[in-house]
Amino acid sequence: MTLHKPDGRIVEKGEPVRQRVLDGAERLLRSGKAEFSMRDLAAEAGVSFATPFNQFGSKAGIMHALSGRRIETMTSRYAAASPPANSARRVRLAVEVAVAVMLDEPAVNRAVMGSIGTAGPAQADALVRSTAYWERALEGEPGMPGPAEPFVKELPRQLAFAFRGALSFWSAGELPDAELGPAALAIADTLMLHVAAR
Repeated sequence: MTLHKPDGRIVEKGEPVRQRVLDGAERLLRSGKAEFSMRDLAAEAGVSFATPFNQFGSKAGIMHALSGRRIETMTSRYAAASPPANSARRVRLAVEVAVAVMLDEPAVNRAVMGSIGTAGPAQADALVRSTAYWERALEGEPGMPGPAEPFVKELPRQLAFAFRGALSFWSAGELPDAELGPAALAIADTLMLHVAAR
C-alpha cells in the first residue's frame, strides 16, 4: 500500500515496507553485521527509525520473520520439485530442499538460527511453521491403525524437532556445511524406519 503525504512524499505501508525491512536485515547479515542495531536497519532499509519497531516489535521479531522466510522458500521449492509418491522419499526430498535453502547463504542463516534459538519478547511460531512444512512431505500418507498411529500423527512435529536439532549444531559451528545434509537425512531416515517397524 502506498500513501501520498501532503508534502508530496510517498510512504509505503503494509507488506511492501515489511519486505523492505526484511531485505535490509538480510543485507546487513550478508555483510557480516549480525549485531546490527535497529537504527542501522532503518538506515539500510530506507525507512524511519520507528518503522522496524512498528512492523516487527523488536529485533527478535525481525529475526523470527527471516526464519519464516526460509521456511516459505523451502515450501515453495519443495512444491516445485515434483515430490515422489513414496513418503520416505518425500521426507528425504524435504530434507534435501531444506538443507539446500540453509546452505544458500550459510553466514546469514547461521545468524538467523542463532538469534531465534534464544528466548526473547517476540511471539515465536517457528515450530508451527516447521511442522507445517514437514506435514506437506507426509500429505496423503494413510493412517496406520495400531501402535504406530499416535506416532504417525506426531511425525511432522518430530521431524521438525529433528531438523532443528541438526541446525542448532550447524549454526553453532559444530557441524560443518558438508555434514549438515547427511546428519539431517540420517535422523529423518531413523524416524521413518521407526514408523515402518511399528
